[in-house]
Amino acid sequence: MISEKDLAEFEGVPYEERISRVEKLLEGKSEPRPFELGLLLALKMGQELRQGKELGSESGDLVASWVGKYSEWTVEEAIASAKEFLTNPAALAEKIKAGFKKKAEEAEAKAAEAANAADSAPAASAETPADGRVAESEQNG
Repeated sequence: MISEKDLAEFEGVPYEERISRVEKLLEGKSEPRPFELGLLLALKMGQELRQGKELGSESGDLVASWVGKYSEWTVEEAIASAKEFLTNPAALAEKIKAGFKKKAEEAEAKAAEAANAADSAPAASAETPADGRVAESEQNG
C-alpha cells in the first residue's frame, strides 16, 4: 500500500524516478488498489505531457494491459483517480489524508473497545474461587 509517508517522499524525487518507484511498489501485487494504479497512470500521463507527446500515446497501452489483469471496476476507478490527480491534486491529497485519519480513528476505537471488554470481564470474587468451588466457610455455614 502506498502511504502518506511515501507520497511526502515523492515530492523531492525526480519525475522519472517517481514512475519507477510506483512501478516497483505495484510489481509484486496481484490486486493493487485502483488508487495505486491511478497514481501510476497519472504519472505516465504527466510524462507524456512533459515530453510533448499526445496524451494516451503510451499511457493508453498501460490501461490496455490492465484490462486483462484487473476487474472493469478497478480499471475505471484507476482512470478516475488518475484524472483527479491531474485535475485536482489538492482535493485528492485531502481525501488521502482523510482516509489515513479514518483508519487511525478506527484502530483507536478497536483498541478502546478491546480495553473496555477486558475491564468489564467478570473477575473472580473473593467468595467464589476462579475454579468454581464453593469456599469452605460457605459449606460449613
